Amino acid sequence: MRRAPTASAALMLCAATAGLLSAQGRPAPPPAPPRFASWDEVNVLAHGLLQLGHGLREHVERTRGQLGALERRLSACGAACKDSGGSAAPPRAPDGPGPSGEAVPDTLRSLQTQLKTQNSRIEHLVHKVAQQQRHLEKQHLKIQNLQSQVGLLVPTHLDHGMAKPARKKRLPKTVQLGDPAHNISRLRRLPRDCQELFDEGERQSGLFQIQPQESPPFLVNCKMTSDGGWTVIQRRQDGSVDFNQPWEAYKAGFGDPQGEFWLGLEKVHRILGDRGSRLAVQLHDWEGHAESLQFPVHLGGEDTAYSLQLTAPVASELGATTVVPSGLSLPFSTWDQDHDLRGDKNCAKSLSGGWWFGTCGHSNLNGQYFRSIPHQRQQRKKGIFWKTWRGRYYPLQATTMLIRPTETEAAS
Repeated sequence: MRRAPTASAALMLCAATAGLLSAQGRPAPPPAPPRFASWDEVNVLAHGLLQLGHGLREHVERTRGQLGALERRLSACGAACKDSGGSAAPPRAPDGPGPSGEAVPDTLRSLQTQLKTQNSRIEHLVHKVAQQQRHLEKQHLKIQNLQSQVGLLVPTHLDHGMAKPARKKRLPKTVQLGDPAHNISRLRRLPRDCQELFDEGERQSGLFQIQPQESPPFLVNCKMTSDGGWTVIQRRQDGSVDFNQPWEAYKAGFGDPQGEFWLGLEKVHRILGDRGSRLAVQLHDWEGHAESLQFPVHLGGEDTAYSLQLTAPVASELGATTVVPSGLSLPFSTWDQDHDLRGDKNCAKSLSGGWWFGTCGHSNLNGQYFRSIPHQRQQRKKGIFWKTWRGRYYPLQATTMLIRPTETEAAS
């Protein structure tokens, strides 16, 4: 009989909890009418809903644990009540009623039934919270995807603080065009390369989105000069990027377009296409001297190992063993795909990095970066060098490679 107050208190606690859960389970009021919002407001709303879902789930888990503990205490109480009632009750006649002995088990069974009902409701709430959380996360991803797509509608200039002024200058030009159909096509069309941006009036160097023919859009670093727009395809300056990469990395590209990087053989091939182009090579040593070279090139596709077609003088400078009047097709090599002109060794594996190797000893602008000249001669061979300028055993301080279509092709 002493356990009855405890059971009554537990019953009141369950009833209060049921009321709380019923209040939480009520349907939410209808949403407010939709309105236009900025991207920042949508992001804040999405993050707030995610946090609300997490908080509701934590509350349900905590309440579930408390009810589980209460159920265990009630079960223990029921067993104790049965034992004490059997031993302390006075003997009764066989046909005598036992109201006190029956009241406690009935109360316990009623509490257990209520607890099971509450547990099932909690399971249902946890399931709904998990579904809502997954839905909110998907919505957040969709928002991020839409933001990125909006950024690709027009060529985006990303060069630090010049981004907003450049965009403000370009958009009015498009708005002033008389033909509405032309306006729409200009908004959706990206330039083919940096030279096309230059032809459209762009004179600020920086990062831009381009889209060559039959290629998805990608980001490039444009160098605008007085004679046109050059697309930067390689830069070495501080050794922050490892250029000793396999074939697939050189095909796709790697590094940071604003720092050290390799644009990617496939992207360069898409930019050049079948057009005649020029390749510019800028070299810097550790004494402050610089050298700049330019020569005409064609670049084949992957079926030719991205062969660089060069005229005779330049081909000789890059280490061609046999040069015909029409020039030489020099394939690209990496340590895992050997296409160089040496039959007795793999130049990329013997030296470092990937390059249009001739006979291993004339040039390699993708070699290992040295901040000081190594003492070992064999080690110096693995560095960045251009033999006809500073020699094979002098590791250069910085290099840049740029491409641009020839004047006649660019004008057309």
